[in-house]
Amino acid sequence: MVSKSVRRVVTGHDGDGKAIVISDGAPPHVTRPEHQPGLAFHELWNTRACPAPVTATEPEATDLHRDTAPPASGTIIRMVDIPPEGLDGPDFDKETARALFEHVGLAENADHTIPGRHPLMHRTESIDYGIVLEGQIVLLLDDQEVVLEPGDMVVQRGTIHAWTNRTDTITRMLFILTDGRFDPDLADRQAEHDRRMKEMAGV
Repeated sequence: MVSKSVRRVVTGHDGDGKAIVISDGAPPHVTRPEHQPGLAFHELWNTRACPAPVTATEPEATDLHRDTAPPASGTIIRMVDIPPEGLDGPDFDKETARALFEHVGLAENADHTIPGRHPLMHRTESIDYGIVLEGQIVLLLDDQEVVLEPGDMVVQRGTIHAWTNRTDTITRMLFILTDGRFDPDLADRQAEHDRRMKEMAGV
């Protein structure tokens, strides 16, 4: 169990331009996919333009966007609680993986669910910063894995990956995602690599 609930403080300005707190409390949107009990996405904030307009106040940003990937030209910050999965990851078939991906706005990534690797391998067209706050997590890439402890962070540059919790307690991570665009040559190489992976798996 993580040590505390999530608290979010949002600042702004009053009519005189004075700095004020406009909200203080739990984030209003937490996504808990039923397919993996204990998994929780605490949506903290997002922006939908670059540069982001800074106004005195604004509507609740997480009412407008809660998909995993950031909005076009935007950013997302969220906390994610990742439950224990065992040594081999969750026991999902492709349809269960697809249903979970659809729940968090990543439906197209179900195509990466192939036998012999973690069923939630996914890729987003973004640069992401992932920071371990509590617990331990393992970053999985195509044929590499990295064990991460509290205070460790990952710069995730559009690679296919999954996060797996091989411990017996929930891991909490903080993610900041920034919208990006794949270099066309890299996108072609990714597509060819995906084709070879499916071919080797007999998919």
